[in-house]
Amino acid sequence: MRDPYSLLGVKRNAEPDEIKAAWRAKAKTVHPDQNQDDPSATSRFAEIGQAYEVLKDPERRKRYDRAAEMHQTIMQQRNAAREAAERAKVAKANAEKVMEELAKTNAQNAKSQAQPQAQARGQSQTQSHSQSQAQSQAHPQNQSGPAGETPEDMIERIFGAAAAEQAKAQAGGTAQGGGSAQASGDSVETAKADPSGGERPPLPALAIDLIASIVRRFRGTTPAPEKAPDISVEATVTVEDLLKLNTITLKMADDREVRLALERGMTEGHVARLKGQGLKLTGMKSGDLLASIKIARDSRFRVEGFDLHTTLSISLEDAVLGGDASVETPDGNRSLSIPAWSGSDQTIRLEGLGLHDDAGGRGDLVVELRVVLWEKPNEKVTDLMRHMRHGLYV
Repeated sequence: MRDPYSLLGVKRNAEPDEIKAAWRAKAKTVHPDQNQDDPSATSRFAEIGQAYEVLKDPERRKRYDRAAEMHQTIMQQRNAAREAAERAKVAKANAEKVMEELAKTNAQNAKSQAQPQAQARGQSQTQSHSQSQAQSQAHPQNQSGPAGETPEDMIERIFGAAAAEQAKAQAGGTAQGGGSAQASGDSVETAKADPSGGERPPLPALAIDLIASIVRRFRGTTPAPEKAPDISVEATVTVEDLLKLNTITLKMADDREVRLALERGMTEGHVARLKGQGLKLTGMKSGDLLASIKIARDSRFRVEGFDLHTTLSISLEDAVLGGDASVETPDGNRSLSIPAWSGSDQTIRLEGLGLHDDAGGRGDLVVELRVVLWEKPNEKVTDLMRHMRHGLYV
Protein backbone atom coordinates (compact mmCIF):
# COMPACT_ATOMS: atom_id res chain seq x y z
CA MET A 1 0.00 0.00 0.00
CA ARG A 2 1.17 3.51 -0.75
CA ASP A 3 1.74 6.16 1.89
CA PRO A 4 -1.64 6.63 3.64
CA TYR A 5 -0.88 10.27 4.43
CA SER A 6 -0.34 11.11 0.77
CA LEU A 7 -3.40 9.09 -0.24
CA LEU A 8 -5.62 11.15 2.08
CA GLY A 9 -3.72 14.38 1.44
CA VAL A 10 -2.93 15.14 5.10
CA LYS A 11 0.25 15.93 6.99
CA ARG A 12 1.96 13.43 9.27
CA ASN A 13 0.98 15.43 12.36
CA ALA A 14 -2.67 15.72 11.35
CA GLU A 15 -5.30 15.35 14.08
CA PRO A 16 -7.84 12.47 13.99
CA ASP A 17 -10.69 14.83 13.06
CA GLU A 18 -8.69 16.21 10.15
CA ILE A 19 -7.89 12.69 8.93
CA LYS A 20 -11.54 11.68 9.17
CA ALA A 21 -12.70 14.74 7.22
CA ALA A 22 -10.07 14.13 4.52
CA TRP A 23 -11.15 10.49 4.20
CA ARG A 24 -14.81 11.45 3.79
CA ALA A 25 -13.97 13.99 1.12
CA LYS A 26 -11.73 11.57 -0.77
CA ALA A 27 -14.20 8.71 -0.47
CA LYS A 28 -16.99 10.86 -1.81
CA THR A 29 -14.84 11.95 -4.76
CA VAL A 30 -13.62 8.49 -5.83
CA HIS A 31 -16.73 6.49 -4.90
CA PRO A 32 -17.58 3.99 -7.66
CA ASP A 33 -21.14 5.32 -7.87
CA GLN A 34 -19.75 8.74 -8.74
CA ASN A 35 -17.22 7.34 -11.24
CA GLN A 36 -19.07 4.64 -13.15
CA ASP A 37 -16.99 5.23 -16.27
CA ASP A 38 -13.71 4.75 -14.39
CA PRO A 39 -12.74 1.05 -14.09
CA SER A 40 -10.13 1.84 -11.42
CA ALA A 41 -12.56 3.67 -9.13
CA THR A 42 -13.27 0.57 -7.06
CA SER A 43 -9.61 -0.14 -6.38
CA ARG A 44 -8.89 3.51 -5.57
CA PHE A 45 -11.86 3.63 -3.21
CA ALA A 46 -10.63 0.48 -1.45
CA GLU A 47 -7.10 1.90 -1.19
CA ILE A 48 -8.37 5.07 0.45
CA GLY A 49 -10.39 2.97 2.88
CA GLN A 50 -7.29 0.96 3.82
CA ALA A 51 -5.34 4.17 4.37
CA TYR A 52 -8.01 5.46 6.72
CA GLU A 53 -8.08 2.15 8.60
CA VAL A 54 -4.37 2.53 9.29
CA LEU A 55 -4.48 6.16 10.40
CA LYS A 56 -7.66 6.10 12.48
CA ASP A 57 -6.23 3.47 14.84
CA PRO A 58 -3.60 5.12 17.11
CA GLU A 59 -1.63 1.89 17.55
CA ARG A 60 -1.57 1.00 13.86
CA ARG A 61 -0.66 4.58 13.00
CA LYS A 62 2.20 4.51 15.50
CA ARG A 63 3.50 1.24 14.07
CA TYR A 64 3.32 2.60 10.51
CA ASP A 65 5.13 5.82 11.47
CA ARG A 66 7.85 3.80 13.19
CA ALA A 67 8.27 1.51 10.16
CA ALA A 68 8.33 4.46 7.75
CA GLU A 69 10.94 6.26 9.83
CA MET A 70 13.04 3.10 9.98
CA HIS A 71 12.79 2.64 6.20
CA GLN A 72 13.86 6.25 5.62
CA THR A 73 16.82 5.79 7.96
CA ILE A 74 17.86 2.61 6.17
CA MET A 75 17.74 4.34 2.78
CA GLN A 76 19.78 7.27 4.08
CA GLN A 77 22.41 4.93 5.51
CA ARG A 78 22.56 2.93 2.31
CA ASN A 79 23.05 6.08 0.25
CA ALA A 80 25.77 7.25 2.62
CA ALA A 81 27.52 3.88 2.43
CA ARG A 82 27.24 3.87 -1.37
CA GLU A 83 28.71 7.39 -1.63
CA ALA A 84 31.53 6.48 0.76
CA ALA A 85 32.32 3.39 -1.33
CA GLU A 86 32.42 5.49 -4.50
CA ARG A 87 34.75 8.03 -2.88
CA ALA A 88 37.00 5.25 -1.62
CA LYS A 89 37.05 3.67 -5.09
CA VAL A 90 38.09 6.96 -6.71
CA ALA A 91 40.71 7.55 -4.02
CA LYS A 92 42.13 4.05 -4.53
CA ALA A 93 42.31 4.54 -8.30
CA ASN A 94 44.13 7.86 -7.91
CA ALA A 95 46.50 6.39 -5.33
CA GLU A 96 47.36 3.55 -7.73
CA LYS A 97 47.93 6.14 -10.44
CA VAL A 98 50.33 8.05 -8.19
CA MET A 99 52.28 4.91 -7.35
CA GLU A 100 52.49 4.00 -11.04
CA GLU A 101 53.82 7.46 -11.90
CA LEU A 102 56.34 7.25 -9.06
CA ALA A 103 57.54 3.84 -10.25
CA LYS A 104 58.07 5.20 -13.77
CA THR A 105 59.92 8.22 -12.39
CA ASN A 106 62.23 6.07 -10.25
CA ALA A 107 63.00 3.84 -13.26
CA GLN A 108 63.83 6.85 -15.41
CA ASN A 109 66.01 8.31 -12.64
CA ALA A 110 67.95 5.05 -12.39
CA LYS A 111 68.49 5.00 -16.15
CA SER A 112 69.62 8.63 -16.21
CA GLN A 113 72.04 7.97 -13.34
CA ALA A 114 73.64 5.06 -15.21
CA GLN A 115 74.53 7.17 -18.28
CA PRO A 116 76.87 9.69 -16.57
CA GLN A 117 78.56 6.84 -14.71
CA ALA A 118 79.41 5.15 -18.03
CA GLN A 119 80.62 8.42 -19.50
CA ALA A 120 82.74 9.07 -16.41
CA ARG A 121 84.68 5.82 -16.95
CA GLY A 122 85.52 6.89 -20.53
CA GLN A 123 86.63 10.39 -19.69
CA SER A 124 90.22 11.44 -19.23
CA GLN A 125 91.87 10.54 -15.92
CA THR A 126 92.86 14.21 -15.62
CA GLN A 127 89.24 15.18 -14.77
CA SER A 128 89.06 15.93 -11.08
CA HIS A 129 87.13 13.63 -8.79
CA SER A 130 85.26 16.57 -7.25
CA GLN A 131 83.77 17.66 -10.61
CA SER A 132 82.57 14.13 -11.37
CA GLN A 133 80.92 13.88 -7.94
CA ALA A 134 79.19 17.27 -8.42
CA GLN A 135 77.73 16.15 -11.77
CA SER A 136 76.49 12.87 -10.34
CA GLN A 137 74.75 14.75 -7.50
CA ALA A 138 73.27 17.55 -9.56
CA HIS A 139 71.86 15.39 -12.35
CA PRO A 140 69.35 13.22 -10.35
CA GLN A 141 68.22 16.20 -8.30
CA ASN A 142 67.45 18.47 -11.24
CA GLN A 143 65.96 15.82 -13.55
CA SER A 144 63.05 13.90 -12.07
CA GLY A 145 61.50 12.74 -15.31
CA PRO A 146 62.04 12.41 -19.00
CA ALA A 147 61.29 16.08 -19.59
CA GLY A 148 62.63 17.51 -16.33
CA GLU A 149 59.25 17.13 -14.55
CA THR A 150 59.50 17.46 -10.78
CA PRO A 151 57.38 15.33 -8.40
CA GLU A 152 55.35 18.41 -7.54
CA ASP A 153 54.67 19.03 -11.26
CA MET A 154 53.58 15.42 -11.65
CA ILE A 155 51.16 15.72 -8.71
CA GLU A 156 49.80 18.99 -10.13
CA ARG A 157 49.29 17.33 -13.53
CA ILE A 158 47.36 14.46 -11.96
CA PHE A 159 45.40 16.13 -9.13
CA GLY A 160 45.61 19.86 -9.78
CA ALA A 161 47.33 22.85 -8.19
CA ALA A 162 45.83 22.32 -4.72
CA ALA A 163 47.40 18.90 -4.33
CA ALA A 164 50.74 20.22 -5.63
CA GLU A 165 50.74 23.02 -3.07
CA GLN A 166 50.02 20.47 -0.37
CA ALA A 167 52.96 18.35 -1.53
CA LYS A 168 55.25 21.38 -1.49
CA ALA A 169 54.04 22.32 1.98
CA GLN A 170 54.74 18.83 3.30
CA ALA A 171 58.12 18.68 1.58
CA GLY A 172 59.33 22.13 2.67
CA GLY A 173 57.40 22.53 5.95
CA THR A 174 60.43 21.63 8.07
CA ALA A 175 62.80 23.88 6.15
CA GLN A 176 63.00 27.10 8.21
CA GLY A 177 65.68 29.59 9.22
CA GLY A 178 69.23 28.77 8.05
CA GLY A 179 68.05 25.96 5.78
CA SER A 180 66.47 28.23 3.11
CA ALA A 181 67.20 27.69 -0.56
CA GLN A 182 69.87 29.80 -2.23
CA ALA A 183 70.03 30.49 -5.98
CA SER A 184 73.44 30.46 -7.67
CA GLY A 185 73.29 30.74 -11.46
CA ASP A 186 71.19 27.93 -12.95
CA SER A 187 71.82 25.55 -10.07
CA VAL A 188 69.43 25.33 -7.12
CA GLU A 189 70.28 23.85 -3.75
CA THR A 190 67.54 21.30 -3.01
CA ALA A 191 68.96 19.71 0.13
CA LYS A 192 67.40 21.42 3.16
CA ALA A 193 68.03 20.81 6.84
CA ASP A 194 65.27 20.75 9.44
CA PRO A 195 65.63 22.13 12.99
CA SER A 196 66.39 18.65 14.34
CA GLY A 197 69.39 18.28 12.07
CA GLY A 198 67.89 15.54 9.88
CA GLU A 199 67.55 15.52 6.11
CA ARG A 200 64.35 15.97 4.14
CA PRO A 201 62.45 12.66 3.73
CA PRO A 202 62.94 10.94 0.37
CA LEU A 203 60.34 11.02 -2.39
CA PRO A 204 58.61 7.70 -1.49
CA ALA A 205 57.97 8.90 2.09
CA LEU A 206 56.50 12.16 0.80
CA ALA A 207 54.38 10.22 -1.67
CA ILE A 208 52.94 8.03 1.09
CA ASP A 209 51.96 11.09 3.15
CA LEU A 210 50.47 12.75 0.10
CA ILE A 211 48.47 9.65 -0.86
CA ALA A 212 47.08 9.44 2.67
CA SER A 213 45.97 13.06 2.52
CA ILE A 214 44.42 12.49 -0.92
CA VAL A 215 42.44 9.52 0.37
CA ARG A 216 41.15 11.61 3.29
CA ARG A 217 40.18 14.38 0.89
CA PHE A 218 38.24 12.06 -1.40
CA ARG A 219 36.43 10.46 1.51
CA GLY A 220 35.12 13.85 2.59
CA THR A 221 35.27 15.75 5.82
CA THR A 222 32.45 13.75 7.43
CA PRO A 223 33.22 10.01 7.51
CA ALA A 224 30.46 7.47 7.22
CA PRO A 225 29.11 6.42 10.62
CA GLU A 226 30.68 3.26 11.95
CA LYS A 227 27.49 2.09 13.66
CA ALA A 228 23.99 1.86 12.25
CA PRO A 229 21.21 3.72 14.13
CA ASP A 230 19.50 2.12 17.11
CA ILE A 231 15.88 0.97 16.99
CA SER A 232 13.36 1.65 19.76
CA VAL A 233 10.47 -0.78 20.22
CA GLU A 234 7.80 -1.41 22.83
CA ALA A 235 7.94 -4.77 24.61
CA THR A 236 4.54 -5.70 26.04
CA VAL A 237 4.78 -8.14 28.95
CA THR A 238 2.41 -9.48 31.59
CA VAL A 239 2.73 -9.36 35.35
CA GLU A 240 3.24 -13.12 35.30
CA ASP A 241 6.13 -12.72 32.83
CA LEU A 242 7.89 -10.32 35.21
CA LEU A 243 7.24 -12.53 38.23
CA LYS A 244 8.59 -15.66 36.51
CA LEU A 245 11.33 -13.75 34.59
CA ASN A 246 10.22 -15.30 31.32
CA THR A 247 11.81 -14.80 27.91
CA ILE A 248 9.57 -12.98 25.44
CA THR A 249 9.77 -12.67 21.64
CA LEU A 250 9.76 -9.29 19.92
CA LYS A 251 8.47 -9.08 16.34
CA MET A 252 10.53 -6.60 14.33
CA ALA A 253 9.38 -4.51 11.37
CA ASP A 254 11.73 -6.44 9.05
CA ASP A 255 10.05 -9.75 10.09
CA ARG A 256 12.90 -10.68 12.43
CA GLU A 257 12.18 -12.20 15.83
CA VAL A 258 14.34 -11.09 18.77
CA ARG A 259 14.22 -12.82 22.14
CA LEU A 260 14.36 -10.71 25.30
CA ALA A 261 15.12 -12.37 28.64
CA LEU A 262 13.38 -10.49 31.44
CA GLU A 263 15.60 -9.72 34.42
CA ARG A 264 15.31 -8.43 37.96
CA GLY A 265 14.75 -4.70 38.16
CA MET A 266 12.51 -4.55 35.09
CA THR A 267 9.18 -2.79 35.46
CA GLU A 268 6.96 -0.34 33.57
CA GLY A 269 9.10 2.09 31.53
CA HIS A 270 12.38 0.19 31.93
CA VAL A 271 14.52 0.24 28.74
CA ALA A 272 16.55 -2.87 27.90
CA ARG A 273 19.41 -2.54 25.39
CA LEU A 274 20.05 -5.52 23.11
CA LYS A 275 23.42 -4.94 21.45
CA GLY A 276 23.70 -5.70 17.76
CA GLN A 277 19.96 -6.37 17.32
CA GLY A 278 19.10 -3.02 15.68
CA LEU A 279 19.54 -1.98 12.07
CA LYS A 280 21.81 -4.25 10.02
CA LEU A 281 23.50 -2.48 7.10
CA THR A 282 26.26 -3.78 4.86
CA GLY A 283 29.67 -2.44 5.81
CA MET A 284 28.46 -0.98 9.10
CA LYS A 285 28.29 -2.22 12.66
CA SER A 286 24.77 -3.28 13.59
CA GLY A 287 22.86 -0.87 15.79
CA ASP A 288 21.26 -1.74 19.14
CA LEU A 289 17.66 -2.56 19.96
CA LEU A 290 16.12 -0.47 22.74
CA ALA A 291 13.13 -2.34 24.19
CA SER A 292 10.86 -0.26 26.44
CA ILE A 293 8.90 -2.42 28.90
CA LYS A 294 5.12 -1.93 28.82
CA ILE A 295 3.04 -4.02 31.21
CA ALA A 296 -0.25 -5.31 29.83
CA ARG A 297 -3.39 -4.58 31.82
CA ASP A 298 -4.10 -7.22 34.46
CA SER A 299 -7.53 -7.98 35.96
CA ARG A 300 -6.05 -8.67 39.41
CA PHE A 301 -3.09 -6.34 39.93
CA ARG A 302 -1.99 -2.82 39.06
CA VAL A 303 1.73 -2.07 38.87
CA GLU A 304 3.36 0.96 40.50
CA GLY A 305 7.12 0.65 40.41
CA PHE A 306 7.92 -2.73 41.93
CA ASP A 307 4.73 -2.79 44.04
CA LEU A 308 1.52 -4.55 43.04
CA HIS A 309 -1.85 -3.07 43.99
CA THR A 310 -5.05 -5.03 44.36
CA THR A 311 -8.56 -4.26 45.68
CA LEU A 312 -10.31 -6.11 48.51
CA SER A 313 -14.05 -5.58 49.04
CA ILE A 314 -15.19 -5.73 52.68
CA SER A 315 -18.63 -5.54 54.27
CA LEU A 316 -19.87 -2.68 56.40
CA GLU A 317 -19.68 -4.70 59.61
CA ASP A 318 -16.06 -5.76 58.90
CA ALA A 319 -15.20 -2.14 58.20
CA VAL A 320 -16.65 -1.06 61.56
CA LEU A 321 -15.79 -4.02 63.77
CA GLY A 322 -12.81 -5.48 61.97
CA GLY A 323 -12.32 -9.11 60.97
CA ASP A 324 -10.39 -11.61 58.86
CA ALA A 325 -10.43 -11.89 55.08
CA SER A 326 -8.68 -13.77 52.25
CA VAL A 327 -6.92 -11.93 49.42
CA GLU A 328 -5.43 -13.21 46.17
CA THR A 329 -1.65 -12.67 45.84
CA PRO A 330 0.91 -13.69 43.18
CA ASP A 331 1.88 -16.57 45.46
CA GLY A 332 -1.66 -17.75 46.13
CA ASN A 333 -4.40 -16.75 48.56
CA ARG A 334 -3.35 -15.20 51.86
CA SER A 335 -5.29 -14.40 55.04
CA LEU A 336 -5.10 -10.94 56.54
CA SER A 337 -6.65 -9.11 59.46
CA ILE A 338 -8.80 -6.06 58.84
CA PRO A 339 -8.46 -3.48 61.59
CA ALA A 340 -11.64 -2.11 63.16
CA TRP A 341 -13.03 1.08 61.71
CA SER A 342 -11.31 0.67 58.32
CA GLY A 343 -12.50 2.95 55.53
CA SER A 344 -12.12 2.82 51.77
CA ASP A 345 -9.11 5.14 51.97
CA GLN A 346 -7.02 2.65 53.92
CA THR A 347 -4.54 0.07 52.64
CA ILE A 348 -2.83 -3.02 54.03
CA ARG A 349 0.71 -3.75 52.85
CA LEU A 350 1.97 -7.33 52.45
CA GLU A 351 5.75 -7.21 52.14
CA GLY A 352 7.73 -9.24 49.61
CA LEU A 353 4.85 -10.14 47.29
CA GLY A 354 5.54 -7.63 44.48
CA LEU A 355 7.85 -7.63 41.45
CA HIS A 356 11.56 -8.44 41.54
CA ASP A 357 13.60 -5.31 42.20
CA ASP A 358 17.23 -4.63 41.26
CA ALA A 359 18.43 -5.10 44.86
CA GLY A 360 17.70 -8.82 44.95
CA GLY A 361 14.38 -8.48 46.78
CA ARG A 362 10.76 -7.91 45.83
CA GLY A 363 8.30 -5.10 46.12
CA ASP A 364 5.12 -5.26 48.22
CA LEU A 365 1.51 -6.16 47.58
CA VAL A 366 -0.67 -3.20 48.54
CA VAL A 367 -4.25 -4.19 49.37
CA GLU A 368 -6.70 -1.32 48.90
CA LEU A 369 -9.90 -1.70 50.98
CA ARG A 370 -13.30 -0.96 49.43
CA VAL A 371 -16.38 -0.91 51.68
CA VAL A 372 -19.46 -2.32 49.92
CA LEU A 373 -23.09 -2.61 51.02
CA TRP A 374 -25.32 -5.66 50.84
CA GLU A 375 -27.19 -6.41 47.67
CA LYS A 376 -30.56 -5.78 49.39
CA PRO A 377 -31.33 -2.94 51.81
CA ASN A 378 -31.26 -3.79 55.51
CA GLU A 379 -33.97 -2.09 57.58
CA LYS A 380 -32.01 -2.09 60.84
CA VAL A 381 -29.00 -0.51 59.22
CA THR A 382 -31.23 2.02 57.49
CA ASP A 383 -32.86 2.97 60.82
CA LEU A 384 -29.46 3.30 62.42
CA MET A 385 -28.26 5.62 59.70
CA ARG A 386 -31.39 7.79 60.11
CA HIS A 387 -30.82 7.95 63.84
CA MET A 388 -27.23 9.04 63.28
CA ARG A 389 -28.35 11.71 60.82
CA HIS A 390 -31.40 13.07 62.66
CA GLY A 391 -30.87 11.88 66.22
CA LEU A 392 -34.09 9.82 66.42
CA TYR A 393 -35.69 6.57 65.21
CA VAL A 394 -38.49 6.56 62.67
